[in-house]
Amino acid sequence: MSLILTDVTLTYPDGDSRLTALSGVSLEVPRGSVTAVVGPSGSGKSSLLAVAATLIRPDSGTVTLDGARVTGLSRGELTALRRRGIGIVFQQPNLLPSLTAAEQLQVMARIDGRSARAARDRARELLDAVGLADRADRRPHELSGGQRQRVNIARALMNEPTLLLVDEPTSALDHERGSSVIDLIARLTRRRGTATVVVTHDHTHLTAADRVAEIHDGRLRLRAERG
Repeated sequence: MSLILTDVTLTYPDGDSRLTALSGVSLEVPRGSVTAVVGPSGSGKSSLLAVAATLIRPDSGTVTLDGARVTGLSRGELTALRRRGIGIVFQQPNLLPSLTAAEQLQVMARIDGRSARAARDRARELLDAVGLADRADRRPHELSGGQRQRVNIARALMNEPTLLLVDEPTSALDHERGSSVIDLIARLTRRRGTATVVVTHDHTHLTAADRVAEIHDGRLRLRAERG
């Protein structure tokens, strides 16, 4: 297993009391598989992603990545882990307008200390993998919405993460482009052996997932598993 959440509970201050965002959540995501998490607004989907990404420390429970418990790591250790072990695909690509598609990716590798040549080679490889080799020199305004999301996905994979967390990747796309993006995520997950969690409100794309989990009022249950 690459990602394991065990009995995770997360609460937030709410006046004189606390609001429960996650309640005893357990989830296992094997490498090379896609788990889709669905649920209504306010159900705990974003909190689940934040805990899995180590951006928020839960009140109780454990987060284990590749066999190592990460909930007790220091802030600096968690930053290093996110940089090298976790790729995050945000709902909006948030690409830097002045950089080309290739440069968006190269920045990530340079932050991680890779040489300029290694960064260029890795960016070229990933842009080819997402079908954008011929758009490497284009800036965001020269790309379609679906192409920008593909750059977003490639950027998240730049430092070869073990865990890929994807937040509502189709929210700004039409059905056809959304399906293409979901299929791409599934294909790259299996090819590169990442453990992938996709949070989505769109139930029409769930057939690409290996398993589907549903969250309501902070409680998670496995709804379906393929094969």
